[in-house]
Amino acid sequence: MNDVEILKSACVLCQAGCGILVHIQNGEIVRVEGDPESPFNHGRLCLKGQTALEHLYHPARLKYPLRRSGERGNGRWDRISWDEALNEIAEALKKTKETYGPESVVFIRGSFRGGYEGGYIGRFANVFGTPNIASMAPVCFIPRVNGSLLTNGFNPVPDYGYPPSCMMVWGANLSETRLGEGMDTLKALQRGSKLIVVDPRKFDLSRKADIWLQVRPGSDLALALGLIHVIITEGLYDRVFVGKWTVGFDQLKEHIAQYTPEIVEKVTWIPANLIREAARLYATARPAIIQAGNAIDHTSNNFQTARALAILRAITGNIGVPGGELACSQPAIVPMGSPEFDLRDKLLPDVRSRRLNASDGFLPSVFYALPQSIVKAILKGEPYPLHSALIFECNMLQTYSNARHVYKALQKIGFSATIDMFMTPTAAMSDIVLPVGSFLEINNIIAPPYYPLAQVQQKVAQVGECRSDSEIITALARKLGIGEYFWETEKECLDFILKPAGITFDEFKKIGTLVGKKEYRRHEKDGFPTPSGKVELYSRRLKDWGFDPIPIYREIPDTPLSSPEIAREYPLVLTSWKVEEFRHSSQRQIESLRKRHHEPEVWIHPDTATALGITQGDTVYIETKQGRITQKARITEDIDSRVVGVDYGWWFPERGPEVMYGWEEANVNILTDDSQPWGAEMGSPNLRGIACRVYKAHQK
Repeated sequence: MNDVEILKSACVLCQAGCGILVHIQNGEIVRVEGDPESPFNHGRLCLKGQTALEHLYHPARLKYPLRRSGERGNGRWDRISWDEALNEIAEALKKTKETYGPESVVFIRGSFRGGYEGGYIGRFANVFGTPNIASMAPVCFIPRVNGSLLTNGFNPVPDYGYPPSCMMVWGANLSETRLGEGMDTLKALQRGSKLIVVDPRKFDLSRKADIWLQVRPGSDLALALGLIHVIITEGLYDRVFVGKWTVGFDQLKEHIAQYTPEIVEKVTWIPANLIREAARLYATARPAIIQAGNAIDHTSNNFQTARALAILRAITGNIGVPGGELACSQPAIVPMGSPEFDLRDKLLPDVRSRRLNASDGFLPSVFYALPQSIVKAILKGEPYPLHSALIFECNMLQTYSNARHVYKALQKIGFSATIDMFMTPTAAMSDIVLPVGSFLEINNIIAPPYYPLAQVQQKVAQVGECRSDSEIITALARKLGIGEYFWETEKECLDFILKPAGITFDEFKKIGTLVGKKEYRRHEKDGFPTPSGKVELYSRRLKDWGFDPIPIYREIPDTPLSSPEIAREYPLVLTSWKVEEFRHSSQRQIESLRKRHHEPEVWIHPDTATALGITQGDTVYIETKQGRITQKARITEDIDSRVVGVDYGWWFPERGPEVMYGWEEANVNILTDDSQPWGAEMGSPNLRGIACRVYKAHQK
């Protein structure tokens, strides 16, 4: 019998970066399982992670470079060599740069996958000379990070080891989208922790909660301010911490007087008595944590909502204490997004000043071009045209707001190339498509956003001619004459990242994990990393930059409160979420996952369904003033009768290129708007909480 070799690695089918063990026999991968020694997932894998081999060996995977043959989106491709593909991409980018200027080229990144791909793309953009790079930043995680940074100077990490006495899970489906933290939350419940869940729908954690706050989608900031009101007016705040370690408490106290539970009830639909009960529980069951999720990132209030949550942590004294939320030291490696890695100093200041959105007055830390501004620049040439795009694992047609505008932009742009594992609707609109390796085909260092650790990712397979992002970028850089800014081999790059730790990547393969350090009460020694050295409840920096120094709730457009006339035609409120089987628009090809979640479903309350003559499984239209899509009705009491929950990220790989994989039929971003107003601080569009209506298909 042949021995089985077991290698440590990490799964990056989502951003979590769970530790895995890869079993190899006779050179073939025979099994992928969770690593029991991983401090993150402790041996468990989610549904997506369990399909690693389905992904690796899927017959529909892209295996070779392709060149479009005929009209965009017609599904006809010619196989070409890597040298041909890279030459054509390099020539197109070079010609665009020389003819129209470097800002006329845009690099587009997809969702974060735990590794250094984003830094590599940023490095490439900076040395190539374009200021225009797009990412998920305006609508995923970064609003929460920025809100914390501008309040207390760091992004806090919940300390489950104590454990917390109270946990508030706010717009985060932890068990389905953040496995490690979901497991930690359940363990804390078993040890007696109290649980508050803020979510418009009832799901597993809602059912376990001591208090479930069924918030109206899009009104989270009003709720947070209502909780602050109760805590301050009832004297439940930590007077010692507030007095010694915060600035702006008097301004905050005066400001929140207007956010009484009775007023907030009208905005959020949560009874005033429940708001009081939740505030009292969170403030008195100390230590406590707040686990905020992607839901709060999806409106123009996202940054200020994150600020309000940071204020809640501070006034209750839950920062820096065991069982609270901590500043943690990252492992000793070159940080993602650091100047030494992305070489931002190589981008000339006058070129940087021409970035799309550079003059729109966003936070100084905002360096990206907004997705909606990229689309506008292509379609209208405002403030100048974009002529070429390099798209890294981003299915823009399913994930950018106002998808029909995105489609028109992909049709119009002079040249585009897409790097991906599968042919997606976005890739199908490209001139060149390059095959990227799966996480089992790439050496990398994985640093998950929710834990201070780094894990090894090892190449253990090779499918077709697939390459990693770093290999593709390095080869393309050499074609463009800027190869001097990249390493000779991928291993040299990984050794560079690990140099502060004093180890090489080969040594890291044997170690598997580098863990950062929890730091309790760090502020008592060093203060907070803010201008005042304290938690800034009132932010002078924000005031000086022209933003609200204290969070102010502003109703987003096209809701029952902001637009009663629209609500008469569109009486329901739309929301959406991520499901366990899929990440964004990925995994729709994976048979085992599609068997569990075969088609897109819209959640509708029984009372609403009855009034509309809709029954279980009916095909229904969901419509906003932007457009209309179809999904299957899922009748459930787990959602408010005034709200519908629309499945996100849908397209149909099985339908083929002739119909562009059904990209628009069930696509929630047909329903969203890309026009202003956007978030003042980060330019985020409104993706939830908007007015809609639902009716049976084929009815007017």
